[in-house]
Amino acid sequence: MTTTETFQQHVLPTYGRFPLVAVRGEGCRLWDDAGRSFLDFCGGIAVCSLGHCHPRLVAALREQAGTLIHVSNLYQIPQQAELAREINEQHVRLPGKIFFSNSGAEANDGLIKAARRFGHRRAQADGAPRFEVITFQQSFHGRTLGAMAATGQAKIQEGFDPLLPGFRYLPFNDPAALVGAVRAETAAVLLEPVQGEGGVNIATPEFLRAVAALCKAHDLLLFFDEVQTGFGRCGQAMAWRAIAPEIEPDGISWAKGMGGGVPIGAFWLSDRAIDAAGTPLASLLGPGSHGSTYGGNPLVCAASLAVLQEIRERDLAANARHQESRIRATIAAWQLPVITAVRGLGLLLGIGLDPARIPTPAGKTPALVVVHRLLEQGLLVPAAGPNTIRLLPPLNVTDAEIDEALALLHAVLATF
Repeated sequence: MTTTETFQQHVLPTYGRFPLVAVRGEGCRLWDDAGRSFLDFCGGIAVCSLGHCHPRLVAALREQAGTLIHVSNLYQIPQQAELAREINEQHVRLPGKIFFSNSGAEANDGLIKAARRFGHRRAQADGAPRFEVITFQQSFHGRTLGAMAATGQAKIQEGFDPLLPGFRYLPFNDPAALVGAVRAETAAVLLEPVQGEGGVNIATPEFLRAVAALCKAHDLLLFFDEVQTGFGRCGQAMAWRAIAPEIEPDGISWAKGMGGGVPIGAFWLSDRAIDAAGTPLASLLGPGSHGSTYGGNPLVCAASLAVLQEIRERDLAANARHQESRIRATIAAWQLPVITAVRGLGLLLGIGLDPARIPTPAGKTPALVVVHRLLEQGLLVPAAGPNTIRLLPPLNVTDAEIDEALALLHAVLATF
């Protein structure tokens, strides 16, 4: 029985899988079961921040797996403490505390719970708790019931009614839409500094500053979803700092690239005082308020610590900025009419496509047509909506690998 047949017989059909059976990876390369090599600019959708099987990550996994793989969060885990210190002191660089989860959706659920706990502590004038979280159209925050309800895309929510109440979606990058948007029950605002799944849309500095001002004026929490953007992907340790570095959020969620392929997520809450008594925001989630069986176990924390230290010590965020400049300059020089825009930051880049120039069969989008053509030529990229493809190479990608990928991209796009 082939892998495809085994999938069809035994695995839920929740993914539209491409006809590629991946069996081995090294750096920026992926090999299938027929021995064919691919240049991987999908990277597990921004997960493999150091590429496949990076020696430092592999060594950390091997050493920790031979020492202690898992122990309950009922006990103190030194790898978890060290990872939290690395994130706080070297990447966020603001006073706060971290909870470790298994995914980005779980991390966003944690932020939603923090908003509700805050809304009970900082209630409405009549004593009723605040609970509403404002998010934005075309956002993506995950597929759990809570994260899905926070997502501003109807296609993600279709068929799962009734959704968790307490969310409202405003237009992204529209400061005017914020005027009058706060209600008595509003407790927080959650947004991606760069919308990934929604089409690679960057928040403007004016918009981020307007959101921050709104939160300050109305005693709201400001949350950044950095699941896809964080830890060097957008050319800074945190993506919001590449846009409006003076802003200090109240909460941040992460996953994807922080583990380099090992499943780990996290959310951070600020230590800032939320009342005259000096109560820290991070103290609101005390014992019994939140938990995870696997979150932050020794194995995943040792892996993530190796990944984040490699990103920081090698200054891979600088390489993301360097490669962004090269990619933008090269694509601009092509002057291909099928390309409508290059959006994004660092190595989270979206190439907008003109759908009128791409013959599209029923059941496919222009982006999927291009993704399939590129796969045939040996380049792996994911779509981001119907008319955008993403470039998500590892943060340590070389000039030669970028040049090779761009040559393949040009060869395909020039045919339209």
